[in-house]
Amino acid sequence: MKTVFERHRWATRLFYSLTVMLVVALTGCDTGKDLPKSPTVYKTLGGAPVSLEALKGKVVLINYWAIWCSPCRQEIPELNALQQEYPEQVKVLGVNFDGVTGQQLQDQVTRMGIAFTQLEEDPRDAYGVAASGVLPETLVIDRRGEFQQVLLGPQTLHNLRHVVASLPEDMTEHE
Repeated sequence: MKTVFERHRWATRLFYSLTVMLVVALTGCDTGKDLPKSPTVYKTLGGAPVSLEALKGKVVLINYWAIWCSPCRQEIPELNALQQEYPEQVKVLGVNFDGVTGQQLQDQVTRMGIAFTQLEEDPRDAYGVAASGVLPETLVIDRRGEFQQVLLGPQTLHNLRHVVASLPEDMTEHE
């Protein structure tokens, strides 16, 4: 019959052996950090994909909104107007803060009067930007496809025009 000490020593060896095997296995895993980034594609409300890579050359505004957010209701007509005024230079994308998708998202978009493209997936991670927790929130992506700033609170058309105008026209500027 084994003593408590002998059983403990066996369990300790087993634990260390399993730990070493796990470390070796994980060390061999490729995390993908050295691989080239592929274009990130997101599904829209209508089902059509939107590629962030394909939007290079345009200023992209990614707006986070919610049906219960009163300041969002103020801002949406301003974003609609900006998208309509600058269809070749600007792409406004919406993301529902509550993660609503499908028919429920379509119903909310209709109720809110949103005319710009809605994403069913959040692209925030592609830019490495943490959520602020404040609504409305808009990520500004320049023509090179690089994150520039976060706009918090409801924006006016005047302010949105200023933000777009402040970004370089030439994609090679500021490199």
